[in-house]
Amino acid sequence: MSQLIPPHGGKGLTMCLLEGTAREDEFKRAQGMKKIEISSREEGDLIMMGIGGFSPLTGFMTKADWKGVCEKFLLSDGTFWPVPVTLSATWEDAKEIVEGQEIALVSKDGGKIMATMKVTEKYEMTEANKAWECEKIFKGEGTKTAEEFWKIAKEDHPGVKMVMAQKAVNLAGPVKVLSEGGYPTKYPGIYQRPSLSRKIFEERGWKEVAALQLRNPMHRSHEYLCKIAVEVCDGVYIHSLVGNLKPGDIPAEVRVKCIQALVDNYFVPANVVQGGYPLDMRYAGPREALLHATFRQNYGCSRMIIGRDHAGVGDFYGMFEAQTIFDKIPKPEDPGKRLLCTPLKIDWTFYCNKCDGMASLRTCPHDKKDRVLLSGTMLRKMLSEGLQVPDHFGRDEVLVILREYYAGLTEKVEIKTHAAATGDVKK
Repeated sequence: MSQLIPPHGGKGLTMCLLEGTAREDEFKRAQGMKKIEISSREEGDLIMMGIGGFSPLTGFMTKADWKGVCEKFLLSDGTFWPVPVTLSATWEDAKEIVEGQEIALVSKDGGKIMATMKVTEKYEMTEANKAWECEKIFKGEGTKTAEEFWKIAKEDHPGVKMVMAQKAVNLAGPVKVLSEGGYPTKYPGIYQRPSLSRKIFEERGWKEVAALQLRNPMHRSHEYLCKIAVEVCDGVYIHSLVGNLKPGDIPAEVRVKCIQALVDNYFVPANVVQGGYPLDMRYAGPREALLHATFRQNYGCSRMIIGRDHAGVGDFYGMFEAQTIFDKIPKPEDPGKRLLCTPLKIDWTFYCNKCDGMASLRTCPHDKKDRVLLSGTMLRKMLSEGLQVPDHFGRDEVLVILREYYAGLTEKVEIKTHAAATGDVKK
């Protein structure tokens, strides 16, 4: 009997990925189906449904699910879920599809058949519907009003741009996943299914597991957060996004090398597992923090490390809004339908010269001038512009890897800083 937290939804791991003969037979059937091209984000969502990462989801959301998630954080059956998982199609394609029809979903890159889907519903996504979704999912405390939000969101929020660029009709229905894309071969040993991470945790005898979300290179603050978690849990799962990011972010293969350098030199390896998952970032701040906790529960994690500006972008979100949102979400009567993975809330962390070590706003009594404020955005900006990285910002082993990466770039993207990255913000 596993001591780990059960998967979300009360149904175990719901895996839509076919293998062996079943996959071969379905792949042959898919050749004769109408083909719909899917976006990179939709492909990542599809793979997560395939491997059980999005349990209990077994298909793309109906209109009732979409509306319930946006409005109340609940699927139509009352299960907690924080962000829409939808599939869009053009008017032209949607007109040719009847409800009950099976279609093939193909990748944008190369047209590879990724899955089949039985379409159970079609619903229009007007510009007003898309804007409503954006306000519900992406508008945080950093932009107080809808007018303030839209003044900057269309240009500066990658998640908003992604939703507004969706096609005109959403298709809903269950899927049969036929491929995990290139992730197993590109990230061997790092890309993991939830069944594998759970097996690793069980073999180590872990019960309480904390997850660290990473999309930036791992700096001293991340390291400190992990070490706090190791002190209070059985182990830490350093879980990196290996899907697509926004321009200027550092590729997964570079971040994976940085993490390994830290694990090898600054951690007790028996207390840390490194893994990767195949989603694109949505940059939804508090809502994405909830999504991170939801699928980490499926991976076997009972705690989700939530620090400053989790999954944020620009100044759209309050610095600790991703922590406080956990106190506001619905708690369905059925425990299986609740979010059971709880936040490990940690204050803003930094290196303090007077403390002579890592500290947080809760432990350090000194002034800002005594602190080396740590931020992935600031680190990327300094490296991209060839600036000197302050002492204690990152480990030397990591900085060597990052400098080598930036030296090899032929085209650089301007890195915009924001309040949460520079310290020009009050808690």
